[in-house]
Amino acid sequence: MSYAEYTRRLSRIADIRNASALLQWDQETYLPPKGAHFRGQQLSTLSEIAHAEFTDPALGQLLNELLADATLSGEQRRNVELSREDYEKNKKYSADLVRRLSDATNKAFHSWIEARRQNAFFVFEADLAAMVALKKEEAGVLGYTRHPYDALLNEYEKGATVAGLDAVFGELLPRLKGLLDELLAKPSADDAFLKQHYDGDTQWQWSLRLMRDLGFDTEAGRQDRSEHPFSISFSPQDTRITTRIDEQDLGNMTWSTIHEVGHALYEQGLPVAQYGLPLGEAASLSIHESQSRLWENNVGRSLPFCRHYLPVLQGYFPGQLKGVTPEAFFAAVNKVQPSLIRTEADEVTYHFHVYIRYELEKALLEGTLSVKDIPAYWAEAYRKWLGITPPDDRQGALQDVHWSHGSFGYFPTYSLGSLYAAQFFATAEKELPGLPESIGRGETAALLGWLREQVHRHGRYFTSDDLCRQISAQSLSSDFFIGYVRQKYGLS
Repeated sequence: MSYAEYTRRLSRIADIRNASALLQWDQETYLPPKGAHFRGQQLSTLSEIAHAEFTDPALGQLLNELLADATLSGEQRRNVELSREDYEKNKKYSADLVRRLSDATNKAFHSWIEARRQNAFFVFEADLAAMVALKKEEAGVLGYTRHPYDALLNEYEKGATVAGLDAVFGELLPRLKGLLDELLAKPSADDAFLKQHYDGDTQWQWSLRLMRDLGFDTEAGRQDRSEHPFSISFSPQDTRITTRIDEQDLGNMTWSTIHEVGHALYEQGLPVAQYGLPLGEAASLSIHESQSRLWENNVGRSLPFCRHYLPVLQGYFPGQLKGVTPEAFFAAVNKVQPSLIRTEADEVTYHFHVYIRYELEKALLEGTLSVKDIPAYWAEAYRKWLGITPPDDRQGALQDVHWSHGSFGYFPTYSLGSLYAAQFFATAEKELPGLPESIGRGETAALLGWLREQVHRHGRYFTSDDLCRQISAQSLSSDFFIGYVRQKYGLS
């Protein structure tokens, strides 16, 4: 048995999983309503096949043999080590649990869509309760020491625990609350010009221009529309993103597109030669979010970016943006104001949105909160942390797609990703002289090249913390994010 046999097996498993991912992408973009039942069956079948392939005892034997092979290169050994970890984890899942999780995801996604259409949480309630029960079962299968949520957090951020995240939020949120109070005491930016009517087709053309400018390879990916923006990849040469358009809010689509482009640039930058292997996959969800948040905020909401792209946007929307200055545009797109929708939140209040979901998921997993009580919990949490209350379910507990996918443990990576983004961008500014000026000229190729070298090319070789220390010479610190926010908003 050889390393070549190992890559053949892993490539075959990746083919199956990516065929499943393509069906999922179609499910969220073009699937006709009557296709939902058989699509669920198809996804479950592919999930079972991939699971059977990855838990084949012959693969386990091959991995053990390769671990004893002294001729492997450093990268080859790291691939095998990580695959052995993945193999041991996958063996914990029965074929029955794999199918039940896939079936539940299909049902929950379609009931979530219908619940949003009706603006009624109860439509989603039964399928979400079934999903929560399955996630509790999954946590038990994976195993944990202190909290069931730890098992699910580890799926998105290796080594993440409730204790660790409580410490991160416990240190971050009081500082953010102080910043928020300072900013809300200042005159509020005028963003009314962003809330006019902006033709959807013209917005779409603008988004395609923006994607190309930021380095998205349109021969290795595409953009479509969906109920909730997302990014998905089948290989570095086929990466899909989606966006949604609100004709009464230019910012909704613009920064959604930039965010998803950030994800896609990471996927397009992963080494093609490592397809199907751990070193051909993203380091973690937190690092993935660092890429989307870096492009969306550190670049896309910067003053240099606004100075360059406002004249471009005025070409698309001359009436709506007539007389708007770059400084006014910058202030508007960075307006700090408690709001209901996480994906549209400013950089300061964003983390309160994440924390509310984190606390809610903890409560669901430990059994101190019932699914039926989510809307009431949600309303009280938003009142407590942001001083606002959602008027309906669509703007409340139905706004995120994640629970319908079974993605419990994902939300904290958004905050961790923002912290990593600030730390990485601060390092990039030191190592790329004149970076703000380059962004002000619409030139981001140097930054993308730096990220390719520092982040993308490594795949899963490093853990998030190891990668952070390699890039910035220290572990993750919220000091970078706090400093970045204070500088952006001119706080002393």
